[in-house]
Amino acid sequence: MTTADPSEAGQSMPLIGDQFPELEVETTHGTLTLPDEYEGEWLVLFSHPGDFTPVCTTEFVAFEQRREEFEDLGANLLGLSVDRVHSHIKWTDWIEEELDVEIGFPIIADETGAVGSELGMLHPGASTSTVRAVFFVDPEGVVRQILYYPLEIGRNMDEILRSLEALQTADEEGVALPADWPNNDNFDDKKLLSPPGDVESVEARLEEAEAEGYDCRDWWFCLTDE
Repeated sequence: MTTADPSEAGQSMPLIGDQFPELEVETTHGTLTLPDEYEGEWLVLFSHPGDFTPVCTTEFVAFEQRREEFEDLGANLLGLSVDRVHSHIKWTDWIEEELDVEIGFPIIADETGAVGSELGMLHPGASTSTVRAVFFVDPEGVVRQILYYPLEIGRNMDEILRSLEALQTADEEGVALPADWPNNDNFDDKKLLSPPGDVESVEARLEEAEAEGYDCRDWWFCLTDE
């Protein structure tokens, strides 16, 4: 069950910086109201094409095996597909029995496709299955990052965890993060300061860089390891 209307869904999917839409969803852990259920915490919502499929099975095992790392970062995992609750339960039972991994996070049963349509998870050419989407929702219910993967390629847990940590670091420290942070080949785990927006700020930045010991290659490219 969901408050989304399938006839209208997909017309205004949330983008980065948008408020996550209010949805009531049925899950393997009961009815949840999004994003209120996770108010004050991070939410990593990910869709999969279907239960009892090989790639999705490996992903669910991987998410569960890294769940404590997500929780250590204050984030909750929430799965979704167009299967029914009973299918989710039977599938996760199979995973526990055959692969010795007990799935501890809830899974949305989106059998009408309404939630997937509302969130842009149903793509043309992907039949009626949800693609492999990942939504990062912050403690204020704002969508901060969206990742899409094709049906045939499983997700990279390291990148999802890295993205979550990077978003939190950027928020907490008011910085930007370089490629491959925190393991950039050229700058290690250093962070980037936002470039000044006017001449006066440029001069102030250069003075600040000298006083604080920033690694500035130019006025617009300053690194810090603090």
